[in-house]
Amino acid sequence: MSPLPESPTTSLATSTAEDVFIRDHSLCQDLMGKLSFTEMAFFLVLGQKPTESQRAVVDACLVTLMEHGLTPSAITTRLTYTSAPEAMQAAVAAGLMGVGSLFAGTMEGCALLLDRIVAAGPELVETEAERIAREHREARLPLPGFGHPLHKPDDPRALRLLALIEEHGLTGDHTRALLELSRAVDRVYAKHITINATGAIAAALGDCGVPQRIMRGFALISRCAGLVAHVHEEQAKPALRALWEAGERAVLYDGKQGR
Repeated sequence: MSPLPESPTTSLATSTAEDVFIRDHSLCQDLMGKLSFTEMAFFLVLGQKPTESQRAVVDACLVTLMEHGLTPSAITTRLTYTSAPEAMQAAVAAGLMGVGSLFAGTMEGCALLLDRIVAAGPELVETEAERIAREHREARLPLPGFGHPLHKPDDPRALRLLALIEEHGLTGDHTRALLELSRAVDRVYAKHITINATGAIAAALGDCGVPQRIMRGFALISRCAGLVAHVHEEQAKPALRALWEAGERAVLYDGKQGR
């Protein structure tokens, strides 16, 4: 007879009649009023409290990601809320579904490249960065973490984040890999291509100890607040009808009937 499988366990939380315990810390005595939202999110996800430098840099990343205007996720949230105003959670959830590989979640793709450069070892950092740049150019693939249609020649958000990383003494392997990749990209493409905000965030979170596989989660945490703001603005100043009508004007019917 095969042995019974071990019972699954959780290290996140439990509760008693007197308190709630999160990662072996009393919610009421150790966490409430003592940790900021950013510190608590870091602690809950990664299992350790951030240093002051890590808190400042992760906080800056969350602030950077929170609001980007009428992006697909924000428009989706507004559209869903207008269709079902009784379910704000559905509207926010619909918007979060759009945090993918092309919007906000691109930090995940950039982090994969940075991990690859770091794994190559100090002696091969430049070689690996050059190889990545050439692979993407030859395959005509988008390079996650680079380029922006508006912010040229440089993305001011990325510049600020990189400055904060240095200011807080957190420049590590991932930031150095990003800067090396940027130099390789400029050489291979024979022009300057900016590091965008998600590229800088990939380096920042990486050097704060956030694994690549969970980075998109930090984008979701931040964007959730931004989407709630879009719901609130839609309540006060409805814009969805104008967006809807603009879409109808922009996308013309090409059938024969009703023209």
